[in-house]
Amino acid sequence: MNVDWQKLTQLTGGEPMIIEKVRLVSSGISIEGSFELPPLAALESEDQVFVAAFVRCHGSIKQMEEYFGISYPTVKNRLNKISEKLDFVKIEPSDSGSTVLDELDAGEISVKEALRRLGK
Repeated sequence: MNVDWQKLTQLTGGEPMIIEKVRLVSSGISIEGSFELPPLAALESEDQVFVAAFVRCHGSIKQMEEYFGISYPTVKNRLNKISEKLDFVKIEPSDSGSTVLDELDAGEISVKEALRRLGK
């Protein structure tokens, strides 16, 4: 039996679920245990479609605006709401540039050294 993840997430109403059996189609081998859905599969079906469209648009918000007929702020807000649900990926802003600039400003390194570090 093929599982339609969108129908499954609609059926569960977005509630957390555990998969208890996995069967490999090619070999017929079954594995029983307690498996959580991957984070993207746990999203509501509408959010899954939105993420898939965003990937297909290569991350172009302009294409998303055209495809869904919505504004730039609406696309951004929707992506922000979805990203809050995907806490398995942590993205921290890089401080490496400001550290080099701080050291340059303090006279701790030369302009040549700063350019070398920033060029990496």
